[in-house]
Amino acid sequence: MIQKIIIITLWLFCADICYSQDFIQSVPKVYSNIAIEPDGRLYINKGDGEKLYALPADARYTLQDMTGSPKGTDTGLSFDFNKKDFNGVLYYGFVPFGDSRHPQPVYFKSSAAIKKGKTNIDIKKRMSGKYDMIDWGKTGKGTLGYRVVNQRGEIIYDGRISFKGKGPFEIDCSITEGPLVNMVTPEGAVISFITNYKVMAKVKAAGKTFFDNDSTKQHEIALTGLKPGTEYSYQVIYENNSRTFSFRTAPKPGTRSSFIFAYASDSRTGKGGGERDLYGVNSYIMKKIMALSSFKQAAFIQFTGDLINGYLRNKDETLLQYANWKRVVEPFAHYMPVYTAMGNHEAFIYEFADSNNVKYMVDRFPFAIESAESVFGQCFVNPMNGPQSEDGSQYDPDPDGQDFPSYKENVFYYTYDNIAVIALNSNYWYAPSLKRAVFTSGNLHGYIMDNQLQWFKRVLEKLEKDDNIDHIFVTQHTPCFPNGGHVKDDMWYNGNNEPRPYIAGKPVKKGVIERRDELLEAMVNKSAKVVAILTGDEHNYNKLKLTGETNIYPENYPFKKIKLKRTVWQVNNGAAGAPYYAQETTPWTPYVTGFTTQNVVVFFHIDGKKVRLEVINPDTLEPVDEAVIKE
Repeated sequence: MIQKIIIITLWLFCADICYSQDFIQSVPKVYSNIAIEPDGRLYINKGDGEKLYALPADARYTLQDMTGSPKGTDTGLSFDFNKKDFNGVLYYGFVPFGDSRHPQPVYFKSSAAIKKGKTNIDIKKRMSGKYDMIDWGKTGKGTLGYRVVNQRGEIIYDGRISFKGKGPFEIDCSITEGPLVNMVTPEGAVISFITNYKVMAKVKAAGKTFFDNDSTKQHEIALTGLKPGTEYSYQVIYENNSRTFSFRTAPKPGTRSSFIFAYASDSRTGKGGGERDLYGVNSYIMKKIMALSSFKQAAFIQFTGDLINGYLRNKDETLLQYANWKRVVEPFAHYMPVYTAMGNHEAFIYEFADSNNVKYMVDRFPFAIESAESVFGQCFVNPMNGPQSEDGSQYDPDPDGQDFPSYKENVFYYTYDNIAVIALNSNYWYAPSLKRAVFTSGNLHGYIMDNQLQWFKRVLEKLEKDDNIDHIFVTQHTPCFPNGGHVKDDMWYNGNNEPRPYIAGKPVKKGVIERRDELLEAMVNKSAKVVAILTGDEHNYNKLKLTGETNIYPENYPFKKIKLKRTVWQVNNGAAGAPYYAQETTPWTPYVTGFTTQNVVVFFHIDGKKVRLEVINPDTLEPVDEAVIKE
């Protein structure tokens, strides 16, 4: 029996990790085998009498520590990384705002040794005169970029901090992340950024001033009342400092202007060392993707899942990896929006281990503040027009309570001129070990649950009736038809329909292939506007032409089959830097073209009723594939 505890303060000690005042109100009823001991320890009942206790929320590094808590000194800045056993190197350099559209640190000729978690930078003596390209010696102000590297040469964090003074120095009000342009519409956008302390900030654009609602570190300021299809300069003002960038509003709906948008996924750490591993992110390839997208003047970028390595138990470590990803896109996202959706590597988990050290994982709770979904929503600014959650579905064990994570900012849709993009979450309430251990309960990798499916159908119906929309793109992390690397799961599971979610220990009615077919029925047979399904998960690029002739079933499939009534494309681009997967054989292999393990970015050229696909390797600038996918 699940023990309901109103508030339990967890004081768990494992090694040198202390959980001080982690509050769990109760175990959600969707987890029928998880309970809490009277002493506050969380465990899962395996079913054979063995209690598997949750592993501590320890972390190798955290965002709070790796920022270094910079402070001013008589001659420069000091850093304390709060880890006495941390040794490494701090690379640093001024950020020269004003002489580049994409300002980034220009690293100084020397570095600073980090010893026992601390280091100092001498600005006054070493970075004056011929090394003062930002004129801090005259203005008494500047911004320093710094890179934290451990003693193994691994890059852990890229930071930014502003200072004032000519000696002694002080820490100034700083934008430590951003500003980023989000959710561009014909009438405006949302500008987001983070400051190093709470401040009431504002943004000026088009002769208007837009304010924060309150003093805060995390700022999201909506700009409204602007004109469609217009380039605007915007100035972010925080205390006595400001930064100026620009963005372009979306065209008036149905204008049918020519434009480009970019698509990619799977930028988690690659192999090869250096910037291919910025603690959770392939910074090297991701930066190339952003630079090429900027050069091609993409209106926006859709990035669908596996931004980071993830699968973490510590929230601040998860925030560190997300911060690293946003740091990479930041110089370009000052100007164009990047819409993000979730993948399996966004998992933020409770992890349990049995006596054989076999691990079992579920989505972390309380869902409102600790789930993978809530952390993702905290880190990104996306439309909030998706469904609420899976609460109220036919499988909800407690219709009067909140038992599932929110879909807020991880399932949504948006429009731009004559296209719409619908972002689904095929790793919602994800339990990574469910495939081999259904006793954990949770959702399956690649499964769209009931309420999300019904919302999807309603949005498609709405967009079908919208005369301004000619093309719909559906994006989800897991392919409907995997081709290399995930044939064993995604929406196929080697042709096995048996895998499905378990809620409160009970399986749902529809298996994964049946649910895939319901999605296809909605987007192909019931919709005339869906052009392509944009997927990732498999670390390669390929395109699949789906027609009524494409074989989409295993031999002797015993369940109801559907017949596709028109042509759509599945465009897979999981080639944004994660380790590659080669091609595998499936029933639909004859219809797959363009398969490559090169790193690529996909550009969709929208020209009225015509849609053309262009694929380029952002590292070599080599053309990889091209096709007209809608005349």
